[in-house]
Amino acid sequence: MRQKSILISLSLVAFASVSFGETAEDAWYGIALRKKADDKNKAFLYVENNPSLPNILIYGDSISIAYTPVVREALAGKANVYRLHVNGGDSSSFISKMETLHSTMQNSELEGHWTHEWDVIQINVGLHDLKYVAERSKLDKVNGEQVSTLGEYERNLRKIFSYLNKHHPKAKRVFALTTPVPEGESGRHAGDAAKFNKVALKVLKDHPEIVVNDLYSFTKPNHANWWTKPGNVHFNSEGVQAQGEEVARVLEALLD
Repeated sequence: MRQKSILISLSLVAFASVSFGETAEDAWYGIALRKKADDKNKAFLYVENNPSLPNILIYGDSISIAYTPVVREALAGKANVYRLHVNGGDSSSFISKMETLHSTMQNSELEGHWTHEWDVIQINVGLHDLKYVAERSKLDKVNGEQVSTLGEYERNLRKIFSYLNKHHPKAKRVFALTTPVPEGESGRHAGDAAKFNKVALKVLKDHPEIVVNDLYSFTKPNHANWWTKPGNVHFNSEGVQAQGEEVARVLEALLD
């Protein structure tokens, strides 16, 4: 009897997780960084699915958040371009964030819930792995501890690629290398991006099915000149535009 009561309670919790008449758009803005009435963070706009187009998912950090709108514009009429609902953060959080995204948006109780599969998935993790933090979140490369060691990063990547093989086997997969860290960045050491990318390329040798999008080499020649400010891992509008166009080029080449 007690087991039956527990099952009923769990069913009620699952049912209550979606309000009556809630739409997929409502659910999206419930988990996304951008709220429906917010004019900023255009990367997190709700995407209306066009079933006649292939579907692309971009998973990444703030670098990808910046260039997602550029990719969408470049691939308008060619693909539905989605992105993760939050900042991708470090590699250890990949699986949990993917699970949250899909369990929320594929909930059959939602009006217009996701039924599509991914044709292409681009992943980027690394910039948050190589940073040093103190007091849990404060950037501090002097007194802080690095979020992931190179060994931890390698193990996390292997878990990520295994997860994608299991849950999204039909999707073409792309791994975007981590963009450069400039001198003077408060929580990261210049040169660490190259070290983490070396580990990623080592793991990727075991996954020839995954395409490498070398945003590191694409970005580095312009990084110290006019695409960034000193000590800032983020890029100005010219850099973001160039990166977005390059990502769109790589992803479009994978579309059937």
